[in-house]
Amino acid sequence: MMKVAIAGASGFAGAELIKICTRHPLFELVAVFAESSAGLTVKESHAGLADVDLEMTSTEKLLSVVDDLAVEVVFLALPHGASQDYVPQLIERELIVVDLGADYRLKYPKDYRIWYGVDHRQPELLEMAVYGLVEFNRNQLKGSRFIAAPGCYVTAASLAIKPLIDEALVQSEPVIVDAASGVSGAGRTNKAQNMFMSVAENFSAYGLKTHRHTIEIEQNTNAKVLFTPHLAPMTRGILATCYLRPTDRIESLDPKDADELLASCYQRTFFDDPFVDVEDGAPTTRSTYGTNRAKVFATFDQRTNWVMAFGALDNLVKGAAGQAVQALNVALGVDESLGLSEIGVWP
Repeated sequence: MMKVAIAGASGFAGAELIKICTRHPLFELVAVFAESSAGLTVKESHAGLADVDLEMTSTEKLLSVVDDLAVEVVFLALPHGASQDYVPQLIERELIVVDLGADYRLKYPKDYRIWYGVDHRQPELLEMAVYGLVEFNRNQLKGSRFIAAPGCYVTAASLAIKPLIDEALVQSEPVIVDAASGVSGAGRTNKAQNMFMSVAENFSAYGLKTHRHTIEIEQNTNAKVLFTPHLAPMTRGILATCYLRPTDRIESLDPKDADELLASCYQRTFFDDPFVDVEDGAPTTRSTYGTNRAKVFATFDQRTNWVMAFGALDNLVKGAAGQAVQALNVALGVDESLGLSEIGVWP
């Protein structure tokens, strides 16, 4: 058993990590850290985790506690910028680090200044981090001890877009991504725009032209992307609807043959991936609810000469905690589905 600790355990992604780690056959969850919930037990902070009695410790004590408990793996589910306070020291201790935040996802320090408005404090570590989108980075993840888990919107969009661009079925620009997320994607912080009366019976766009996930999608797909996120009145889930111009390979076909070629592209890409399903029609968020599964589908609209590509997933599982554990499983050389549920919640 590997001793595991989770920082940021009071958040929604942290709660999902706790759930996964407590059922993982190779992990022993020995410590959880949080600020707002320090001093509370897990079951006091998260009503759905009543069987977990661990007490949450202040994140400031992370380094001393992992030393005392001989922790081997640390998951960081912290706000942007906070991981940089701990990653260098954790790496020096030769621990395995899995960061669910954005601090080490981007390749180039200049992009943090452009998209996050701050200078990265450890640019030398960006090359050390292995990007944790398993379906496109499995070989690089093997043996890795420092994993940067992708963003939730990014995962849904990249799974839908990248295979089609890689096989030259669509053009790399312009690419339009309209994606909707459940409210849990905004985190647990009490904000007016996330309250029930703001979200219920409402559907809103935000982060116009400047959302931070734009550069991450572009980095994954080598596309020029106009990304618009939306807040949907639901708890979990992301549905990304992506619009791409076809290449001659698609335009020369009738729509039925074009759709078959698009589907076969996905099937070739994901044939050996346990958590990506190629659908026969546009996927729904509910079909992924509570699972580490992602659903993809693409179709060609001959009338307007656009390809529509769809990606759906649970933003807290495949878009966060589940993906982080899947990437770690690959890094450890074990079955990547260990600890991860493939059975959804219905109704």
